[in-house]
Amino acid sequence: MLLHYSYKGSDSLDGEAPSVILLHGLFGMGDNLGMVAKPLIEKYHVYSLDLRNHGRSFRAESMTFSDMAEDVVQFMDKLDISSAFFIGHSLGGKVAMQVALQSPERVSKLVVADIAPVAYAGSHDDVFAGLRAVDLNLINSRRQAETILRDYIADAGVRLFLMKSLYRNDQGKFAWRMNIQSLEACYEQLRSANESEDPFDGPTLFIKGEQSSYITERHRGAIVNSFPSAKVKIIQNTGHWLHAEKTVAFNRLVNNFFEER
Repeated sequence: MLLHYSYKGSDSLDGEAPSVILLHGLFGMGDNLGMVAKPLIEKYHVYSLDLRNHGRSFRAESMTFSDMAEDVVQFMDKLDISSAFFIGHSLGGKVAMQVALQSPERVSKLVVADIAPVAYAGSHDDVFAGLRAVDLNLINSRRQAETILRDYIADAGVRLFLMKSLYRNDQGKFAWRMNIQSLEACYEQLRSANESEDPFDGPTLFIKGEQSSYITERHRGAIVNSFPSAKVKIIQNTGHWLHAEKTVAFNRLVNNFFEER
């Protein structure tokens, strides 16, 4: 089963141009990283993937990082992409790290946005409660769904992010593009640490939002142990959604890193 993807690239690109693979966060889909993809398409073949149980990709009962990394490698094999630059945000960063750890020859450069290769405590109870509360058989409008989510999720930005996955199917009924049941059942797997016997010593950039707690000083050891060549950059006055809140600064860091020889 091949992950769903979208492709962007300039008509002037040839087959020798490097490929970039973008991996989104939990509850998202590839389109969420459109602001990251846009400035890359003049120089790179850019692929935005939907992770399993997200977007238009297939549904599955397991969501180990090893499984999801293998999904990405199979995608690369299908499209004859021998290696690529990777950009992963949050959960997508975890998956990108796992690709690098278990298939290092497939990763030319790695950008990890606001996540570390460590286990995290659960922090999405409100999101799962809100999503469960939306009865898709009863709502008649997107506004109704957003109103229900508001009772559980205070952050308007998070609600807007989730609403991007709500759509009308071929029967005209509302549906989620994410598999909420599997995401909740696999949540412990999604919170776990990356695992590998060997580190990835290729070029790696971690980008942290200054106001985010997803990367802290206590994670430094885990980052260095798994990614000994890693650099860490901090974008000021932003949080976990750093690529959306500070798009210009984020893209500048990515471009500079990709251009380094």
